[in-house]
Amino acid sequence: MPLDVIMPALGMAQDTGVILTWHKSPGDPVSEGDALFEVETDKAAMEVEAQGSGFLTDVTAAAGEKVPVGQVVARISETPEDTGNTPEAAQEKPTESDDQASSAIPDGEQVIMPALGMAQDTGLIVAWRKSPGDAVTASEILFEVETDKSIVEVEAGHDGFVAALLAEPGEAAPVGDVIAIVSSKKPEAPFSRSLKARTAPAPEEPAPARKPDPTPPAPRPTQTAPAASGRILASPKARRLALERGLDLSRLVEQGHPQPYHVKDLEVLESLPKAAAPQLSAAVPGRYLSAEVTAAGLDDFAAWAADEAGLTDVGSMLAAFAGSSLGRIDAIVALEAFGRTRMFAVHGRRLGDLTEADPGAEPDLRLRDLRFGHLSNVQAGPEDTPVLSVLTSGAGLKLTLECAAEQLDASAAITLLSDFAGRMEQPLRHLL
Repeated sequence: MPLDVIMPALGMAQDTGVILTWHKSPGDPVSEGDALFEVETDKAAMEVEAQGSGFLTDVTAAAGEKVPVGQVVARISETPEDTGNTPEAAQEKPTESDDQASSAIPDGEQVIMPALGMAQDTGLIVAWRKSPGDAVTASEILFEVETDKSIVEVEAGHDGFVAALLAEPGEAAPVGDVIAIVSSKKPEAPFSRSLKARTAPAPEEPAPARKPDPTPPAPRPTQTAPAASGRILASPKARRLALERGLDLSRLVEQGHPQPYHVKDLEVLESLPKAAAPQLSAAVPGRYLSAEVTAAGLDDFAAWAADEAGLTDVGSMLAAFAGSSLGRIDAIVALEAFGRTRMFAVHGRRLGDLTEADPGAEPDLRLRDLRFGHLSNVQAGPEDTPVLSVLTSGAGLKLTLECAAEQLDASAAITLLSDFAGRMEQPLRHLL
């Protein structure tokens, strides 16, 4: 029996994912655990593994396409030929009972059943933490879901009011299925109902005879033009190596090199002529400062923060230290690590004053967390904002600051790096 390959959810509030590239072609043999394709959301990129063995068939989404979570993008079949029933055809049209049920669903943000594992196709709702009509914030736990490996608390992902719960505890909902609605205004008639109310079987009708298609399907492209949104499509490994080597993937875009980019494309990038220095640094040389600190203080502080305050994101702590070292009341810090960038707004000294910022915000400072790479030194030159880098140096840490003279004068640059180094070596001073 063919196995459906679906678009997984990499985040609780995610409703679509972009396929970066396929590692297998239609008709290729696959084994359980093989990487089938790479998918990217606005926060992460990862490889999707095969949940069974067979042959890849019925591929319906090409690299670069945006696909809704839970939608079938391919099948793993017993033979290399397509099954004849494409995943799109398998998506049954809503029955009359479904139409009647969905028409009663109120407007609002949809909460879907997330994919908590690559081989997961359903999730069992253990309990709802909120009732219909309750107020809820994006970070509050809305429900608990059980897979074959664990029980996970799922956040609402949206601020507002619980307008509808569309499944009951003990029911298994398909991945990507809408199981709740969060509305911006308090609903007049919030309700809860069973998943079965939406999935009552309709009377079976004889399927029409399938006519053979005389024209063979066109081969799917393996590379795409740049994404319309301006996002650069690249594999996680290519992003990580580009960051470690100080390479700018946007230069490949400028040269018209086809996306998505992989490790082999970095050779092309490295062979390009060096770009001219940015105008802001043409007249005056850039500044480069470095410092070395012990790592024990940060390790002890991270352990304390995890045990006492439940703060396990060390990257966000580094962003808080960096933003506060600027000496401003408010600062935007772009944290670059593991091939992805997160934006943080720093409002004060307390770790709780750090919040996620708009991904499109202009940063006041870039922080590159290179502690787990192989670099021992970074001197890439000034960029549009000052850049702090954190690297491993023996048993300690090496900190570097690069900026243009127009961005920070010598005294301000020394103060910034000295303050950041002090917070990294003695994190408790950040709270004083």
